[in-house]
Amino acid sequence: MPGTKLKQFLDENQVRYVSVRHSPAYTAQEIAASAHIPGRELAKTVMVKIDGAMAMAVLAAPARLDLGSLRRAAGARSVTLADEKEFSGAFPDCEPGAMPPFGNLYGLKVYIDRALAEDRQIAFNAGSHAELVQMDYRQFERLVQPVVASLSAERGPRA
Repeated sequence: MPGTKLKQFLDENQVRYVSVRHSPAYTAQEIAASAHIPGRELAKTVMVKIDGAMAMAVLAAPARLDLGSLRRAAGARSVTLADEKEFSGAFPDCEPGAMPPFGNLYGLKVYIDRALAEDRQIAFNAGSHAELVQMDYRQFERLVQPVVASLSAERGPRA
């Protein structure tokens, strides 16, 4: 089962989803391989600080976050990667680094890469390193209301 908070939220909103169990994996690419999903179809959540406020940037597993693009999309002065110590307590129902891209459940703004927004489905960690959720992207967008922007780069700061 997905994380309790996530599952309850999806069920309350009558969203159809599939929960996929896989062997424990810790990087987005390992998760995609373990769950037999192409990396470009698996969303990874990168925690960032935008003008000092914690937020989520969501990209395809193989993509790298372009901090400058996110800064422009957010209309911010500064965007930095967040250190795990800075957000570890914000997701008490999730294993460290396995939080789903539902910032609305945690009081966080969500920015999603345009490439993911063009897909019909989205798959992401369900709060553990051994389970993910697949669902219709439009339902995800309806529930989370992310800011859609071009966030990935071929070169630049890695995330």
